[in-house]
Amino acid sequence: MNAPVALSRSATRFAVPVSRWDDSRAAAMTPAELLLYRSNLLGSDLTVTNFGGGNTSAKLTEIDPLTGAAVEVLWVKGSGGDIGSMKLDGFATLYQEKLLSLERHYGGPQDDDKMVGYLPHCTFNLNGRAASIDTPLHSLLPFAHVDHVHPDAIIALAASSGGEAATRTIWGGRIGWLPWKRPGYTLGVQLRDYVKANPHVEGVMLAGHGIICWADSAKACYEHTIELIADAAAYLNAKLADAPAFGGEKVAPDDDRAAIAAALMPRLRGLMTGARRKVGHFSDDGEALEFVGSVEFERLAALGTSCPDHFLRTKIAPLTLDPARLSDDAYLAEKLEDYRRLYAAYYDRCKRADSPAMRDPNPVVVLVPGVGRMTFATDKTTARLAGEFYGNAINVMRGAEAIGDYIALDEQEAFDIEYWLLEEAKLQRMPKPKPLVGRIALVTGGAGGIGAATAARLLADGACVMLADRDAAAVEEVRAGFAGQYGKDVVRASVVDVTDESQVEAGFQACAREFGGLDMLVANAGIASSAPIEETTKSLWDRNYDVLAQGYFLTAKHAWPLLKGMSAQGGSSVVFIGSKNAVAAATNASAYASAKAAANHLARCLALEGAPAGIRVNIVNPDAVIKGSRIWDGDWRKERAGAYGIDSGSELEEHYRQRSMLKRDVLPSDIAEAVYFLASDMSAKSTGNMINVDAGNAQAFTR
Repeated sequence: MNAPVALSRSATRFAVPVSRWDDSRAAAMTPAELLLYRSNLLGSDLTVTNFGGGNTSAKLTEIDPLTGAAVEVLWVKGSGGDIGSMKLDGFATLYQEKLLSLERHYGGPQDDDKMVGYLPHCTFNLNGRAASIDTPLHSLLPFAHVDHVHPDAIIALAASSGGEAATRTIWGGRIGWLPWKRPGYTLGVQLRDYVKANPHVEGVMLAGHGIICWADSAKACYEHTIELIADAAAYLNAKLADAPAFGGEKVAPDDDRAAIAAALMPRLRGLMTGARRKVGHFSDDGEALEFVGSVEFERLAALGTSCPDHFLRTKIAPLTLDPARLSDDAYLAEKLEDYRRLYAAYYDRCKRADSPAMRDPNPVVVLVPGVGRMTFATDKTTARLAGEFYGNAINVMRGAEAIGDYIALDEQEAFDIEYWLLEEAKLQRMPKPKPLVGRIALVTGGAGGIGAATAARLLADGACVMLADRDAAAVEEVRAGFAGQYGKDVVRASVVDVTDESQVEAGFQACAREFGGLDMLVANAGIASSAPIEETTKSLWDRNYDVLAQGYFLTAKHAWPLLKGMSAQGGSSVVFIGSKNAVAAATNASAYASAKAAANHLARCLALEGAPAGIRVNIVNPDAVIKGSRIWDGDWRKERAGAYGIDSGSELEEHYRQRSMLKRDVLPSDIAEAVYFLASDMSAKSTGNMINVDAGNAQAFTR
């Protein structure tokens, strides 16, 4: 790491949002569509709100499907939705009159959870979308359009000892202030009563939450929200202009931070034992580096986050590491154990008689001066979002400290949110994760037929996949297709020629940096050639051995440290794509077949070597995978047809089909199923095995 330096860099500024409302687009929209348009505009702008954060609503006139009468209906973002990407079916719809009548069941703050149970009874038109906990904030206010958002600049005010005074300074009394209260019916009542007592206010700052504001039309409400956020950002930027953030820089960004993260994340992941494996996400954005390298870093990090939205994603506090000790495995193990012990103590201090059992005590956020921010969760999207939410928290701390002292959530309040019975019920309703969620695979030859089919099979069951291929354009095309199908978080691509050790090493470093480690290696990159022995040149022989034997060796060698690191988590898996020709001799294919045989025997050796570390190594032997395979696009097709004295067109496929015992074509997807079996826990007690996927060939029967 670089030696600590003290530089007076100016503080990062808050982005100032501007209105993106387009009258021409909005002109033909229905009232409900205008609400959606407004919501999407707000939610898609990260200067306005973070993923899944914020609520929008409108009180609209609808026709009651039973009575035919016109009724007032509250359209409000449903529970768990994201206003940036939601559609109309993301809104809960409730009879406003029934919502207002619920107050007869409310006897005080002790009834907050009970009141949530009444919301389904107010549903309009059998809408199955569950109403969120913030619904009373919208229903109890007498305004047609209401926005409640959590932008960083606003929460910086809401989480600062100087926030209330700053609110008065910025808006001169037009925006009110309410002290912290956990979301729920009581907060809705307090908000309504405050606005009733202060009819001049145009919005209210909710300490620790964000801001809520209103207007008479969708456009006016949207532009009012944008204006308020811009006011707050401009005010904070003026305060930040005079001095560096967080007391100035103590540790400069390390030029090798990406490599450091790639080396560190798999070791941390291997030490985070628990019910499910983790996937990691790394960020070295400017905000993260400014914070972790600052004078006040340790003090502020220990306080944790302030906004409930941030806290639920990032836990009570991050784990911080000394950059000078990252190579010390004992230090890392001790730090993680200390964190788990402190988390258990926090749970014991704060738990209530009906609290759910303690959840995973491992850290979500790991911060390293000079390196950046690493986040870990059971899936990649959750890990990425946790990092983004902690980035929001950093922005909040920077702004809060510029006008006073940053105020984190009270520990008991934080616990009561994290272990809220309503939150627990929501977690219990979530679908069971797919079998490979939390697993990370690297597939060489990932742009080819077998490689892409294998990647698709692993992705379909929840794995993250690094596609490695020497063809940059082809592998990017495959990645883009999978990103559209499975989501951009779970798939990455790396240009790797398996004959180039530096590229192989870089491919695994990229996998470690992007996902946090490795659980499954599928060695699939290959070539094919056919020639009589007299016509087999040394260069052809070397090329086969470079790709099919040495390439598998280099791939396994550089995967090995990552795979060994998962021994405490149930082990890991390697699958070699072999060939029928590895076990059955073939005419005019001595270079190809013998190189494949060498790779297969390498796999058996590795099965012996890997067993003590829980690394299983198995082989799939395909035969005649013609459809969808790039190997058959070139000379190999003509050469094999020539070896059999037949036409290289449809006759070749028919030849292989008839040669097989089952008289069937073998497809890339068939190979992928065998790979899935061997890579997954379905074969947890199998190693050193071969599976032939060749439609039946007696010569290739294993002995």
